[in-house]
Amino acid sequence: MIFRYSIQNETLLKTFLYEHQFSKKTISAIKQNGALLVNQKPVTVRTTLIEGDQLEVCLPDEVPSSSLKPYSKPLNILFEDEWLLIVAKPAGQNSAPSREHPHRSLVEQALAHMQMQNERGIPHIVTRLDRHTMGIVILAKSRHLHHLMTHTTIEKYYECICEGVLTKPGEIVAPIARQNDSIITRCVSEEGKYAKTLYWPIKNFKTYTLCRVKLITGRTHQIRVHFQFIGAPIVGDGLYGHEHPLYATQLLKCAEIKFMHPITKSSLHIKNSHPDLSQQLKTL
Repeated sequence: MIFRYSIQNETLLKTFLYEHQFSKKTISAIKQNGALLVNQKPVTVRTTLIEGDQLEVCLPDEVPSSSLKPYSKPLNILFEDEWLLIVAKPAGQNSAPSREHPHRSLVEQALAHMQMQNERGIPHIVTRLDRHTMGIVILAKSRHLHHLMTHTTIEKYYECICEGVLTKPGEIVAPIARQNDSIITRCVSEEGKYAKTLYWPIKNFKTYTLCRVKLITGRTHQIRVHFQFIGAPIVGDGLYGHEHPLYATQLLKCAEIKFMHPITKSSLHIKNSHPDLSQQLKTL
C-alpha cells in the first residue's frame, strides 16, 4: 500500500510522518520492509523535505496470522476502495474469530475477498458488531488505515425492535459495567463507565416498537443493556430479554454510518436498508 503526498512546506521527513499520524510501530516497519521515496529516490526519515517534493510512503506487506483461514463466500459490499471495505454483516456471524467460533468470521471472509483481488493487506475491524447483531461493519485494509480510523469520528445509527410501546424520543444515560458473575454479560452499574444512548420511536405495532438509535458512547452491548434498563429489551435477545419463537437472534441492526474518509477527505454516508425491520415488525 502506497501513500503519496505533495510537500507544501519545508520539514523533516520524520516530523511529517508523525504529523500525518504514522505511528512509531508503522515507521519502524517501513524502515525494515517498506520504503520512503522522495521524487522517486530512496531516503531516510532524517531527510529534509522541501516545497514541491513528491513523497511516497510504501507500507510493507502484511502477512496474515496462520490461525486465519480465508473464507470464500461473497460479501455484501456497501463501499470499497483501496483503503477501506464497508460491508453488511448478517446476524449469526462473528466479526472476528473467537474461541467458540474460530473460523468463517467476517475478517476471514474479507481476507479471502482481498486475496482474490491480489491485495496484500490484511483486513482490520474498525467497527465490530456482536455475533447476533446485523448491519454495517467497517474494515481497514491495513494496520495504518486502522490506526487512522481510530482517530476518525464515526456517527453510527442503529435500528431495533424492542418490547413495549415507546412513543416519544428519549435518551438513556446509565453507566455500564461487566456483570460480576460473567465474562460476557454487562449491566448498568454505578461502578461502570459512562454510557449514553439516544433513541427515536419510528413505528408501533401491538406491544412492540421500531426505534432508530444513536450511540454517543460505544460500550460493549450498550444498546441491548440500555433498552433492558428502561424495560424495553430488544426482541429476540435471550441474553438481556426473552427468546422469541420466530427470531433466534436479536432484532438489532447497524443501519447507517457517517464519517470523513481519512485519506480522500470525502464525506461518506453509508446506509443498509436490508433487512427492512419495519416488515419484520408486522410478523410479531
